[in-house]
Amino acid sequence: MVEIKNLYKRFGKNEVLKGISLTIKEGKVTAILGPNGSGKTTLIKSILGLVVPDMGSILVKGTNIKNNWIYRKYIGYVPQFAIFPENLTLNELINMLIDLRKDGYNPKIRKMFLEGFGLEKYLNKKLKTFSGGTKQKVNILIAFMFDPDIFILDEPTVGLDPVSSSFLKDRIFEEVKKGKLIILTSHIMSEVEEVADELIFLLEGKIYVRGTVREIIEKSGEKNLERAIAKLMEKGYHA
Repeated sequence: MVEIKNLYKRFGKNEVLKGISLTIKEGKVTAILGPNGSGKTTLIKSILGLVVPDMGSILVKGTNIKNNWIYRKYIGYVPQFAIFPENLTLNELINMLIDLRKDGYNPKIRKMFLEGFGLEKYLNKKLKTFSGGTKQKVNILIAFMFDPDIFILDEPTVGLDPVSSSFLKDRIFEEVKKGKLIILTSHIMSEVEEVADELIFLLEGKIYVRGTVREIIEKSGEKNLERAIAKLMEKGYHA
């Protein structure tokens, strides 16, 4: 479980998070959405410990993360943009991370993703030669192969071909069945509608709407999530 209590964050004069409180539970996919500047990136980085809030607390598996880095071993993170040491081969990168992290490494998961993404042929190639889509596959492989309890997936399907995207979604569904906690951000509303159980929509640093995907679509009176979110944003900007 991830519990966020009364979270505030300001950068200079810009107050980015304004008292965010929420509980994200295991066994489902929770999508955190919002327009640029809504605070969703700051919220995610706060959970990861990359941003230190000005006020409030974050608990992961019941433990306050302040001044505590050990909790990160429970998290598999797929950032939006993959940056790797370019002179390493994929195999060297994987082995380096196994040596550094050790805990949780699962060779069966590694094999599954190497095969599912067609990455075996890249194992002895340098990362600087990889396309953006291939780097994203590596990103995802690294996040999953340590079998974490919590996944934070930031635009995970960006750059993926349809086959790889479907493979990833199937793996997400499998992790949910295992009782894992998954946080997803995406600008692809059809993807959110397909994968997410719950949706948290941020606007100007506050939770503007929260509910299941079905609830939000039905309350909006629209036929799909993309139109429902568009209506939410329109109302929010004119509120």
